[in-house]
Amino acid sequence: MKALDIRNVLVLGAGKVGSTVADMLAVHEAVPVTLADKAVTGHSNAHPLVKRIALDVDDAEALGAVLATHSAVINALPFYLAERVAREAARRGVHYFDLTEDVAATTAIRSIAADATAVLMPQCGLAPGVIGMLGGHLAGRFDELFDLRLRVGALTRNATNSLRYNFTWSIDGVINEYCNPCDAIVNGRRQSVQPMEGHETFTLDAEAFEAFNTSGGLGTLCETLTGKVRNLDYKTIRYPGHRDAMAFLLHDLRLIERRDLLREVLENAVPHSREDVVIVFASCSGMRGGRFEQETRLARIFGESLCGTERTAIELSTAAGVVGVFGMLRAGKLPPSGFVGQEQVPLEAFLGTAVGRYYAALGAVAAEREIPQHA
Repeated sequence: MKALDIRNVLVLGAGKVGSTVADMLAVHEAVPVTLADKAVTGHSNAHPLVKRIALDVDDAEALGAVLATHSAVINALPFYLAERVAREAARRGVHYFDLTEDVAATTAIRSIAADATAVLMPQCGLAPGVIGMLGGHLAGRFDELFDLRLRVGALTRNATNSLRYNFTWSIDGVINEYCNPCDAIVNGRRQSVQPMEGHETFTLDAEAFEAFNTSGGLGTLCETLTGKVRNLDYKTIRYPGHRDAMAFLLHDLRLIERRDLLREVLENAVPHSREDVVIVFASCSGMRGGRFEQETRLARIFGESLCGTERTAIELSTAAGVVGVFGMLRAGKLPPSGFVGQEQVPLEAFLGTAVGRYYAALGAVAAEREIPQHA
């Protein structure tokens, strides 16, 4: 594979994550970036390579015109806009990336990619995203794979409410992953399991956590590893007590049937916080060299400054996922066209990119830790 001549990038969505993606592209890829949203807003620390424009993606003609002048697009808009943008990008031969966790959107994009001349690569953030690279990497280190458990948490560093949670990212994204069915492999069979179920408690470095099923985190990894692993699952990490409180809202109060009302309740009752930490944990067991072994990886990611602006851990870890794979495509380290799943990305190559440093701890074999147990 050879390097691609990608001369500019369109980033759709100028929110916290989209702005971080734009600045990270400018800093680490030194490529001109057009950051588009419905309204142009000021940014006191704007990178000189980042230009802001107003664009309504509901205007198909306007979207097509802007896409036609760019080599690649990174879609940081809500998940329900993913298929629309991907379809237009494919029609114009523009490389497409997004951050969606929505399974239906990814399925649609995969269908679009069948005849595409450019890359269509959804689910490029943290989970799905880097966690899929980590899962694929660990799976390849065993002769016979038994159990692969992937856990990710975007957590408030100081949770003081009864929910033991503040929003560190999209409310819509949280609702989506808490309410939609989840993929898993159980006893060798691919299955759909219920969100909020599969509750477990565990400790990491003497700190207590819980985890439970949530939707979308595995991306296409279930399909890739079907027939190759006995058990595979993805769960979201939270502080103990969160799952029970959310189950009361979703099921006892039946707000799962009224998601607009659920969103309104959460928006007005649960604060947002920029004091966060992202935890990535994976445990894999199987046969290697004739011996039953287990390998674990653990990374904690914290916020820091980028382009003179303080960014949260979730903003940096999400942006690094998509900027890293964009850089790999540009350098000729990924297929140049069609659908690309996260597990197709070599973890070591990703960690070797300029933004791989945010996940550097995943490159080292962690010390043995307590394996999460079902409650």
